[in-house]
Amino acid sequence: MAVRRRPAVVALGVVVAAMAMLLGLVVVVGLVLASRIDDADLPPVRGQGDGIVEADVEPDTPAPQPAALAADVDLDVWAEGVAEAHDLPPRVVRAYGAAELTLHAREPECRLSWATLAGIGRVESHHGQIGPAEVDADGVARPSIIGIPLDGTGGTRWMPDSDGGELDGDLELDRAVGPMQFLPTTWQRYGADGNGDGVNDPQQIDDAALAAGNYLCAGGRDTGTGPGWWAGVLTYNNSTSYGRLVWAAVERYAAPPPSPDR
Repeated sequence: MAVRRRPAVVALGVVVAAMAMLLGLVVVVGLVLASRIDDADLPPVRGQGDGIVEADVEPDTPAPQPAALAADVDLDVWAEGVAEAHDLPPRVVRAYGAAELTLHAREPECRLSWATLAGIGRVESHHGQIGPAEVDADGVARPSIIGIPLDGTGGTRWMPDSDGGELDGDLELDRAVGPMQFLPTTWQRYGADGNGDGVNDPQQIDDAALAAGNYLCAGGRDTGTGPGWWAGVLTYNNSTSYGRLVWAAVERYAAPPPSPDR
């Protein structure tokens, strides 16, 4: 399966990445955990103010699980309903649902729910809506979402470049990429082609959501159990605070929408 390549980024590396940032072609995401938790660095309106804060739960507490999607569900209709109920982008919700269906068919023992993917998507990039980014009708984040350089400061690990800048445009250090914020090394292992176009692209939400499912289900995890869910989520960020924030988002999305008369 091919990995999407970005012409000129590899050849010109950091210079091209810097120019893209200046031209608004890339949005840089800060990966400091505190900004994920308190929304201090996130733009107003989109995402901020959704009221999701760390859940007061102990590690290994099972996450809420919505009813599994039926194999013949109309994903477009379903996604529109969920999006309206929770003020989420329908195109992104559809990708979460499609990933659940694929994983349920391929790895039913994982019991991965779309709500868990949505919880991670909320914490990582507010469902592809961080800064000026939007997920378009083709499921691609525009501008591209690129994390800060992982240089060992600000609570990050030092991670030297592993992909020649192919995914993140950085020839010196690695950066997390896309709406689900994959490191290049992780993407090389778990990257997926969720939309069937023959390309694995971390900026494309169908690909990114299915890859996140691959990552969470790795090693035969059962995310329907407390220990399995936490083990999977903490592979993204080995922090109890992170896990509690994702848990809170899952609880929100897994709950049935309020009735119209409330």
